[in-house]
Amino acid sequence: MDLMLMDKVALVTAASRGLGKAAALELSRAGARLAIASHSEHIHEAALSIREETKHPVLAAEADLTKPAEIEALVNRTLKTYDRIDILILNAGGPPPGSFLDLKPVDWEKAFQLTVMSAVHLCYQVVPIMLEQGAGSIVATQSLSVRQPIENLALSNSLRLGVIGLMKTLADELGPRGIRVNSINPGWTKTDRVTQLLASRAQANGTTPGEEEQRITAGIPLGRMGTVEEYGRAIAWLASPAASYIHGHALMFDGGSTRSAL
Repeated sequence: MDLMLMDKVALVTAASRGLGKAAALELSRAGARLAIASHSEHIHEAALSIREETKHPVLAAEADLTKPAEIEALVNRTLKTYDRIDILILNAGGPPPGSFLDLKPVDWEKAFQLTVMSAVHLCYQVVPIMLEQGAGSIVATQSLSVRQPIENLALSNSLRLGVIGLMKTLADELGPRGIRVNSINPGWTKTDRVTQLLASRAQANGTTPGEEEQRITAGIPLGRMGTVEEYGRAIAWLASPAASYIHGHALMFDGGSTRSAL
């Protein structure tokens, strides 16, 4: 399928590894010009590997998404390099695991800045650009936890719903002005963060990470976790003009784990 992404400009955050890098790679494979960012210096390695594979432009920038000034600098640099932003992939990684009583108020405040306010600040910077262009696509990466809570993820279960509320609101406000807004909500996907969560569960339960993975996949109708490659293809399609009538949607990328009818 032609995603009609050739020479489109996509800004992808938290893209040094995992889901963010997978999204960036697939967008670049489809012909998009990239700006990718992370708080880690490994973002430059990610940019090099994507650029070498796809032969398309990749701008790399280090940016802490909890700092509005660094978000503004990131967007300005992207605009200066490419003169437009067609796609914004909102991705900030996940807040740390923990049950409610394991966490302190300061943990909630830090997670709020990372999960919710990073999305708010990025949208404040990018939406006016898209409005001036008369077109754009925003996709927020959140989690299966927006439909049903996940054990030992009190912060994610709570705060990601705020981002979904923002996406739904922006869909109403921006759709008539040519900007599509959606979210993609991964379930269990084989990333470094999932490896961390499996290790945390194993330590708490006196089991092994392999046993914890088997327990999880037993509840997934497809019988396995997703891969980052599958995720990359899904989000690239959702963000692209090929999905031109998909708007205000929360796409579940979960192998059928979510049992709700809607």
